[in-house]
Amino acid sequence: MAGRGELHEEYDYLFKMVLIGDSGVGKSNLLSRFTRSQFSLDSKSTIGVEFATRTLEVEGKTVKAQIWDTAGQERYRAITSAYYRGALGALLVYDVTKQKSFENTSRWLKELRDHADSNIVVMLIGNKTDLKHLRAVAPEDAQSFAEKEGISFMETSALEATNVEKAFQIILSEIYRIMCKKSLISSTEPKLKPGVSENIRGNTIEVTETNTTNTQTRCCST
Repeated sequence: MAGRGELHEEYDYLFKMVLIGDSGVGKSNLLSRFTRSQFSLDSKSTIGVEFATRTLEVEGKTVKAQIWDTAGQERYRAITSAYYRGALGALLVYDVTKQKSFENTSRWLKELRDHADSNIVVMLIGNKTDLKHLRAVAPEDAQSFAEKEGISFMETSALEATNVEKAFQIILSEIYRIMCKKSLISSTEPKLKPGVSENIRGNTIEVTETNTTNTQTRCCST
């Protein structure tokens, strides 16, 4: 397991996200493109789980995105399932040139919903759009699946850096808006329903690998 990022970085919120999908769909290159503006044609399959971080502005707040790259190979699924817990967002990635990787998204989505919080924000990502001549999955089919499952959809190219930044910005903004809504509810309800307070606490993800302390500020304050 590898971690990357500044040890003593100041930020308002820390959002944990996971990248899921079959092996070879480009999850690691999406991660490196977003966090380090890098792409590797010789990218090897991720073994186990690793994460990288990037701090950016979201809705006027400083957000540190902690993004976990979960291995797609079947033999690691039992390991990575534990890392869904505490995640606030997920990018469900398939390869637009591999029909099977798209068909498997329904299985990945089920596993995600079995292990993650019910309020997790999910975006379906069709990666490798630069390989136009090899396309096997029509965007209309992916859009239809996303609408049926109630998740958002976008196509990307980690190689050409197409829509990578946009996809992460959209999902991080949606996570922030959900946190705002929860914060407003918690400030107006004297007694929370069972389970609600637990979900709100779940929005603060501690990075136990470092000595960083995350000081939360009230969301949507004036």
